[in-house]
Amino acid sequence: MIEACILLGLSRDVATELIIQTMLGSAKMLRDTGKHPVELREMVTSPGGTTIAAIRHLEEAGVRAAFLNAIDAARIRSAELAQGGDEDD
Repeated sequence: MIEACILLGLSRDVATELIIQTMLGSAKMLRDTGKHPVELREMVTSPGGTTIAAIRHLEEAGVRAAFLNAIDAARIRSAELAQGGDEDD
């Protein structure tokens, strides 16, 4: 997300601060409302709007699958390390 901001012309410092504040705000909203992330997303997603356009792009790029695969790979590696596998972490 920081790199995307830089691509749009923001400095690295401004981009970093913008994304940090966005993530903090999102996390606080999740914590404070108790709503499921999908509910919160639906609250800000307008038909034909920018959020749904971005979500469509992420889905087409397979981002959800990439996150699931990365988390599963970490789980598998963690189990290997717990059994005395080669330690690289």
